[in-house]
Amino acid sequence: MVSHHRVWPGAPYPLGATWDGKGVNFALFSAHAEKVELCLFDGHNQREVERISLPEYTDEVWHGYLPDCRPGQLYGYRVSGPYEPTAGHRFNPNKLLIDPYAKELVGLLKWTDAHFGYRTDHPKGDLSYDRRDNARAMPKCRVVDTAFTWGDDRRPTVSWSQTVLYEAHLRGMTMRHPLVPNNVRGTFLGLAQPAVIDHLVHLGVTTLELLPVHAIVDERNLVERGLRNYWGYNPIGFFAPDPRYYSASSHGDFKTMVQRLHEAGIEVILDVVYNHTAEGNQMGPTLSLKGIDNASYYRLCAGNERFYENYSGCGNTLNLRHPRVLQLVMDSLRYWVEEMHVDGFRFDLAASLAREKAGFDGGSGFLDAVRQDPVLCRAKMIAEPWDLGGDGYRLGAFPPGWSEWNGRYRDTVRRFWKGDGGLIGDLASRLTGSSDLFGWGGRRPWASINFITAHDGFTMKDLVSYNGKHNEANFENNQDGTDANDSWNCGVEGETDDPKINTLRIQQIRNLLTTMFLSQGVPMLVAGDEMGRSQRGNNNAYCQDNELGWIDWSSVDEDLLAFVRKLIKLRRKHPVLHRQRFFTGRRMPGTGIKDIAWVTPEGREMGHQDWIAPYARSLAYVLGGEAGQESEVMDDGFLVLFNAFHEPITYILPEGTRGRSWHVAIDTSLPSGMGGNRRCEDCAEYVVQARSVSVLIRKGGLVVRDPADDIDI
Repeated sequence: MVSHHRVWPGAPYPLGATWDGKGVNFALFSAHAEKVELCLFDGHNQREVERISLPEYTDEVWHGYLPDCRPGQLYGYRVSGPYEPTAGHRFNPNKLLIDPYAKELVGLLKWTDAHFGYRTDHPKGDLSYDRRDNARAMPKCRVVDTAFTWGDDRRPTVSWSQTVLYEAHLRGMTMRHPLVPNNVRGTFLGLAQPAVIDHLVHLGVTTLELLPVHAIVDERNLVERGLRNYWGYNPIGFFAPDPRYYSASSHGDFKTMVQRLHEAGIEVILDVVYNHTAEGNQMGPTLSLKGIDNASYYRLCAGNERFYENYSGCGNTLNLRHPRVLQLVMDSLRYWVEEMHVDGFRFDLAASLAREKAGFDGGSGFLDAVRQDPVLCRAKMIAEPWDLGGDGYRLGAFPPGWSEWNGRYRDTVRRFWKGDGGLIGDLASRLTGSSDLFGWGGRRPWASINFITAHDGFTMKDLVSYNGKHNEANFENNQDGTDANDSWNCGVEGETDDPKINTLRIQQIRNLLTTMFLSQGVPMLVAGDEMGRSQRGNNNAYCQDNELGWIDWSSVDEDLLAFVRKLIKLRRKHPVLHRQRFFTGRRMPGTGIKDIAWVTPEGREMGHQDWIAPYARSLAYVLGGEAGQESEVMDDGFLVLFNAFHEPITYILPEGTRGRSWHVAIDTSLPSGMGGNRRCEDCAEYVVQARSVSVLIRKGGLVVRDPADDIDI
């Protein structure tokens, strides 16, 4: 194939395909390759029209400059080198490969045996060699011009203490939204529609956390079952948005979405998957990194490099101990912050990113690189603090500056409200920001991301409607998904017409949500939970890109939605509910008031025996907002009463709070969940109804309010 392009030496940096206004520089890292060929494709029928050997090799980077190349050019790579799987090398120039730094992909992968570097029908398996060309079935990389008119786009820069996270699937948010035009449903522009943004603004969330939007590959076994990887945890490109999510251009659409969300004061956080790729283990396809430099990019089993270390459960683990692989991840993160204007990241299976030779290391190269980076140190960083390795559960072990998904919070709150005993001590720790986990190194309560549901597991409605999972729609014989749900169906499995059970279920939802928004730390609400969304008991809807996985905007529980809005408003109004420091339990100087005091139904402070009582199903505390928070503003006083028991409990108000005027802000036993403007004048006691939460507020302190914004929430 004769080249018609002029080829100059170019430069080894930056990696990827870079348009400089005059031509395009191509640069690809491969330490073990013997030749790298740049393949150019026709933009209409995606036929390969030129194959150019990159002429230079500098510092293990292959590079060349095409002065006649322009944005829009489709390309891919073929990389030659040893095919020695037992030594960790899987080069095969018959396979077209995706540039790891590609900013845009065109088309979706079509499954064929030609994607495998070996003969799938050969008795030697991956030790055999396949000569078929897979280019026609591969996505193509596209050279892009990243120019965009941002105008005066400003990051909302919401403080951690004020943050309310909203985890959402970009496609699922808008596929059934009646006010989103059909042609942009399920896309970046769909999420940018006024009706969607208005919902977020009126709800009161500050930060939108999107499930993965990086380019992915649908697993072959899913495609053969008529399904797809809906959640997106199977990446093939760390710079390119998934082609399914844009209607015109990936960059223009994504940037427009971010710009409009920022205009509304909403931050954008991306769920990112740097722990593995879609290439799987030794039996997986050769799509990108495996064919570029398998021995560098992946963690291979020492002494048996044919096989992969698998801390992700998906067949492979990226080797961030290699400087060029660490560079890939860091360059990707900076790209999304600087070029795409995102505000932070949630890292899937983050423990695997911090693994050194001896296992998880809080001072790993990755964590150190993030901490010192002048761009990333200002972004919000959230870890899913575990992976599938034997020592992979690292909750509380990430360094200062990181927040972490608090799985212990989720489990404790779920168990308490389904009626388990012996939990009040642990519950108290979770309610107050989990200082037992995060109270070191100057970390603050916001290190704890408090969630009760997430994309992975039951929705809030299903949590109170099903005792077991019902994943039949996944076609895996209901064997997938966790069995450890800590759920309670309130008496009947699934949907029911029984009014008593439905009343109890919605009350339990209010209990769970109230607990989360009253807890210190950062609350994370899952899209649809505020409206009573159900997945019909499916707790692993990762492959349900259909009405089961999408939000149904035609069946919104308006009463529940109103309740959640008021909960978030209550949290936002009162600094004592989102403190910047952990509680001390000591009397604050000059006030004689404790910042928090735990009380028994008899009205006395709790002692050791009260904390360890196995029968206890209730917990109450007084928040001394009048005590202030050292340099922070003073607030109202709160009396919070949790009763997970199946009968009412009468609480005698503790000394010092009796004879005061209390306002009943929340009572989840009432149909609205709110206090109904009830006041408790000269109260000596208060009855907390069965399986309910009551929140009483005493006005006081120096908190400043809008004159029109009374205590009635």
